[in-house]
Amino acid sequence: MSQRLVEDFLRHIETERDHSPHTVSAYRRDLAAFTEFLDRRNPDGWQFGGVDRLAVRAFLGELDRRGLARRSAARTLSALRSFYRFLHLHHDIESSVMRAVRMPRLEKRLPTHLLTDQVQRLFAHAESLAADGSFEPLRDLAMIELFYSSGLRLSELRMLDLPQLDLVGDTVRVLGKGRKERIVPVGARASSALRRYLGERVAAAARDGADRQAVFIGGSGKRLSAVTIQRRMHRLYDAIGADDMRTHSMRHTFATHLLDAGADLRAVQELLGHASLSTTQIYTHTSVERLKQVHHKAHPRG
Repeated sequence: MSQRLVEDFLRHIETERDHSPHTVSAYRRDLAAFTEFLDRRNPDGWQFGGVDRLAVRAFLGELDRRGLARRSAARTLSALRSFYRFLHLHHDIESSVMRAVRMPRLEKRLPTHLLTDQVQRLFAHAESLAADGSFEPLRDLAMIELFYSSGLRLSELRMLDLPQLDLVGDTVRVLGKGRKERIVPVGARASSALRRYLGERVAAAARDGADRQAVFIGGSGKRLSAVTIQRRMHRLYDAIGADDMRTHSMRHTFATHLLDAGADLRAVQELLGHASLSTTQIYTHTSVERLKQVHHKAHPRG
C-alpha cells in the first residue's frame, strides 16, 4: 500500500507537475529512505497517516548522524512535505505533521559563476577545439555559447527541439519549469556557433533511429543525456582550471554579468524564467560581494 502511494505521487509530479527527471529521482530516493526508516522503526506495520512529528524528527536526526548536508536534509523534508500535500489532496490523509517540523537552517551560499577573464579563456579554448570543424567540438561550442548567451537551464537546453530555434530572429523559445514558455534572445556569437553545428548535425541526424527533432544529439543521432552534457561541460571547465564550476554555473554567470553591466533586475528575472523576483535577487548579492572584494584589494584603506 505504502509503495503504491509513493509511485502514485512520483507519477503525479512527473506527468502533472512536470518536475524534471532529476527532481523525480531525488524525491524517489528521499521517500525510499523515509519508508525504509519507518519499516525499521515499526516492524509490526505502519501507515503514512499514523506517522507523527517525533518519527519525522527522528528520521531527520538519523540523516544528520549519517553526515547528510543540511541542504540535502532540507530537500528531503521538502520532498516529504510535497508527498503529504499530495496524500491530503488525493487520498484524504492528514498532512499537518510535516508542517509542524521546522526546516533545517541553511548556510548562505552564493551561486558560483565565472569571471570575465575565465569566460574569455573558456570560449577561446572551445573555439580552438572546434576550429577543424569536427562534429563534437562544434556541438560543445554551440552548447556553451547558448548557455552563456541565453541563460538556459541544463534541462531546457537538453530538451530543445529544432522548431524552438529561430536563427533568423535570433531567439529561442524555451519551455521552463511547469512548462512555462518564454522567448529568450540568442546572441550573435551563439547564433553563429549554432549554425556551424547544425550544418554538421545533418549526418548524425540521418542515422537510423536518430532523434531528428532534438537540437543537441550524439554521433549516433540520439538526444544527449544530462550526464553527457555535464561531462562535456566539465571537460571544458577543467581545461581552464575552473574545476569548481558546475554546468549550472553558466546560467549563474549569464545573470551575474548582465546585472554587472547594468541590466534591469526584472528583465533578468524574465530572461531566467524565475517566478519570483526574490529568486533573481540572489545575483545582486553576488555582484555586491564581488565589488566588496575589488574595494578591499584596491582601496588604500580597504
